[in-house]
Amino acid sequence: MRWKNLMEQTVYENRWFRVNLADVELPDGRHLDHYLIRMRAVAVATVVNEANEVLLLWRHRFITDTWGWELAAGVVEDGEDVAVAAAREMEEETGWRPGPLTHLLSVEPSNGLTDAVHHIYWSDRAEYVGDPEDDFESDRREWVPLKLVPDMVARGEVPAANMAAALLMLHHLRLG
Repeated sequence: MRWKNLMEQTVYENRWFRVNLADVELPDGRHLDHYLIRMRAVAVATVVNEANEVLLLWRHRFITDTWGWELAAGVVEDGEDVAVAAAREMEEETGWRPGPLTHLLSVEPSNGLTDAVHHIYWSDRAEYVGDPEDDFESDRREWVPLKLVPDMVARGEVPAANMAAALLMLHHLRLG
């Protein structure tokens, strides 16, 4: 069954997202008002070193009042290449400049409410360039053994679905 978006109007907008109200026609002909959030693409990056350790950030999310492990991430600026944005975010948030990035996966974390797409990249090497510019975004940055990832996800220590998917995929690729 396909729902049809007949029309949208913006009810709120800022530089990161727009909240729109859509007139949606259901397959049986009924209509409903549906709010949706239109967002910029998000670029995510990490590195897995020779010891199969992944670079993670331990951070608090005030919206859910939870702590968890995450990868460096941020919005892609207008005209910016997604991989370039991922590298920029990783350096700003961790102080590590990644080597050549490889696309790992793209996910839609909440496609019933938003059109956000998170593009996740990784590298097998990085260079430490100094303290992170955006050190306020995380409590600490650590190299965590990739072999611990499945148990960390199972314990809820990686609460963001996009981060859990990326880390489990890296675990699969590197450790089988």
